Amino acid sequence: MGGAFHGATVVTLDAKGRLAIPTRHRDALLASAKHLVLTAHPEGCVLLYPPAAWEPVRARAENFPSFHPQASWWKRLLLGFEEHVAPDGSGRILVSGALRQHAQLERDVMLVGQGGYFELWDSGLWSAKLAQALSGPAAPPAGMEDFSL
Repeated sequence: MGGAFHGATVVTLDAKGRLAIPTRHRDALLASAKHLVLTAHPEGCVLLYPPAAWEPVRARAENFPSFHPQASWWKRLLLGFEEHVAPDGSGRILVSGALRQHAQLERDVMLVGQGGYFELWDSGLWSAKLAQALSGPAAPPAGMEDFSL
């Protein structure tokens, strides 16, 4: 799959809903295939995966229990919004209207690396969620008590 995806970058959606993949990430994102996978995240962002990293996530989501209401909604989001998009000659991908609506993406978008994939956030929503997260308790969440910087 190439290297890990890291960093936070402001990118701009054009009037048609296209997003230019930063050149520093293009080769790694497209190393295993000529397309990328976009889908919806339950917290209100769009996920951007190289296909090789997406397939294990997809396989797990397909097995979510259908009689569990929350698991069913996660499956609907992850698989129902799944799109395979190929960049154009300028390295732009089209983010569908449905995904833009889900994540409230308008013009300025935060591209946030998460190791094996990226999250796409509306920059205003990102700023609000980041401020909310940083205003909470300074203690790490359960399971991360031994984490140190």
